[in-house]
Amino acid sequence: MYTVSITSQGQITIPAPIRRKLGLNKSSKATATLTTEGLMLKPKVDFLTLGGSLVTNKKPISGNKIREMFLRDRSGKLFVKSK
Repeated sequence: MYTVSITSQGQITIPAPIRRKLGLNKSSKATATLTTEGLMLKPKVDFLTLGGSLVTNKKPISGNKIREMFLRDRSGKLFVKSK
């Protein structure tokens, strides 16, 4: 058990042994949840760190093709912003 201080801005410092065990560093994010037993912190996985973790045999889609797919409405018509 560790005792931590709370700053005037409501910030706490997570003790180094806990940060190491959770794999947290200065750029990490975590979720904070209030439980019946107190505060629970869980490391939040950054989506970009998952790159390459899913295996597929499909060819990558270009950024332009993805953009076009998002701009199409359900009827298949291409939505173009008027200037």
